[in-house]
Order: sequence, then C-alpha cells, then structure tokens
Amino acid sequence: MELSPKMENSNNSDSNPPPAATTHVRKSVSVDTSANVEDTNLPGGDKPEEEEQSIEDLIIDVDCEELDLNHRRIAKIEDLEPLRCIERLYLRWNLIKRIENLSTVTTLRELELYDNQITVIENLDALVNLEILDLSFNRIKEIAGLEKLEKLEKLFLCSNKISKIENVNHLKKLRLLELGDNKIRVVENLQGLDDLENLYLGKNKITKIENVESLKKLTIVSFQANRLTEISGLDALTELQELYLSENGITQIQGLDHNTKISTLDLAQNKITSISGISHLQQLEEFWLNDNLVSDWSNVDVLSHNKQLVTVYLDHNPIAKDTNYRRKIKLAVPWISQIDATLAR
Repeated sequence: MELSPKMENSNNSDSNPPPAATTHVRKSVSVDTSANVEDTNLPGGDKPEEEEQSIEDLIIDVDCEELDLNHRRIAKIEDLEPLRCIERLYLRWNLIKRIENLSTVTTLRELELYDNQITVIENLDALVNLEILDLSFNRIKEIAGLEKLEKLEKLFLCSNKISKIENVNHLKKLRLLELGDNKIRVVENLQGLDDLENLYLGKNKITKIENVESLKKLTIVSFQANRLTEISGLDALTELQELYLSENGITQIQGLDHNTKISTLDLAQNKITSISGISHLQQLEEFWLNDNLVSDWSNVDVLSHNKQLVTVYLDHNPIAKDTNYRRKIKLAVPWISQIDATLAR
C-alpha cells in the first residue's frame, strides 16, 4: 500500500537531485469502481457539469472488505450501514466537509479521507479497530478526536493547517506519524509514543530538534524544509537509519556521534562548508550534500572512511566546478556506485 517516503527534491538543477522525504506518500489500492460517471464525449466537445454522488449508489458488494470510492465527488459520508465486513475504506479526492456516520463500520482497519474539505477531526470513537488513518490535504487546524483509536499504527496529517503537536500521547501502538507541510513551530507532546518508528515533520517552521529523546525506536526522521541551523537533539536515537535534513540553514555536520546505524543522510540545500562528523558512520550508504558550500577537495577524502558508501551527491558545491570533479570523487572513494544522478564509471 505504501510508496517510499522519498519524494522528488525541489531543487531545479539539471542533474536530477536525490529524492527527499518531506512528506510520506501513499497510494490507494483500487477495487471495482464500475459505477460510471456520465459520458463526457458530447457533440462539440462540451462536458456536462459533474453532479455529486452518493455512497449508496456506489456500493456494489455489501460484503466487501475493501471499498474504493476515490474521486467520486462524494459530499457526505452516509449510507454505510450495509457494510458489515468492511476493513478498508478509501474516500480520497472527494468533497467531504465533515467526518460523520461511521458508527456502524466498527470493523474498519483503514480509513483514507485524503484531499477533502475536512476542518475538524471528529466522530471516530466507534472505530476502535482502526490501524491506519489518512487525513492529509484537508483544512484541519487541531489534532483532536483520536481518544478511542488505541490500535492506531499510522497517522497521516500532512498538508493541513496544524500549528501544534498534541493529543497523540495515548496512541501507544503508533509506528508512523506524518505531520509534514503544516504550521508547527515546536516539537512537543510526543512522550509515550514508545513504538514510533517513522516521524515526518518536513516543511514546517521548526527551529530546533527537541523532545524526541524518548522515541528510542525511531528509524526514519525527516525535518526537511524547516528553520534548523544545527544538528542536535538526536543522541538518544541510536536506532536511527534515515535522517532527512535538507533545505534548512545548517552550517556544520555534527551531533551524530551516537547515531551509528545511519544508512541515509540527507543534508542537501544547506550552508555546509566542510564534510566532517561522519567518519564513524560505517553503515552509511547514501550521502546527499548537493547545493552546499564545500570548496576544499580534502573534504572528499574524508569519505574514504565510509566503506559502505554507494551514492554521493555533491553537485552544486564549489568543488563541482572542477573539470575533474567526478574522477576525483572516484579516486577518493573507489567503491562508489553513483555520483550525483549518474552511475560512477
């Protein structure tokens, strides 16, 4: 069901920069959607005005476990009473303004309401078996209404209008929390999420990494496109494998002494002048430092300590202007497989 957390980087260079993880992208599983919308092939190329559709008209099998109602111009959640076995309900890209009428679908394990017009998280108390909830791309300002969702494992709230992390401490089984592209300024109120493995806070207004020391199972962390000026607050995250910090104002690579399991380190589009503080990262495979200020070739020699390194991005640094740029990297790190967007030969 899930794609990689990496998305296309916003860098517009010609060298196809590395993917990024500002938000965690997911895709829906399709089922039978044979309820047809009106034919748009009218004489003269005119298209009829699309009408809102009701869920009642679209339900084909009342015994289905999965129902895909994506992109059907549904304006209201209703008429779900016949669905006694439903486990996965997809309502992406509709016109829904309110979460309601879900009290009968207690068997639901996954609910997707991505890209609607929802402003409040409400009326979810009956969904005690829910494991995945996606409310991304709505108009939500506050995290609330999740009190009864004790089995929730994945919560997606990216691209809303949330300004504060709150009311999630009780979600003891939560493994993934996606809050990218909101208005969050402070990392807070995450205590108790002892099983959390993936935390996405890219594209917010965060100035400091803090209050994550209790999240000892974290393996993927994204703070891309924030307002960080230093790497700090990560000492307790000894299981960390992927760290995404691109598009900030970081000037120095530091604060990673205890994060020895890192395999992917994204520091692209910062203000870093030298490569340091990574020699101990013996499991490092992907190192993205494009669009920084590295000008001294002695920095590249430092990478010879990272014996597992597969890919390095250093384009759009001063050193990349050297006509022997790629050859020098290959000499410093003979085992490298990819330099920037192309294979190393």
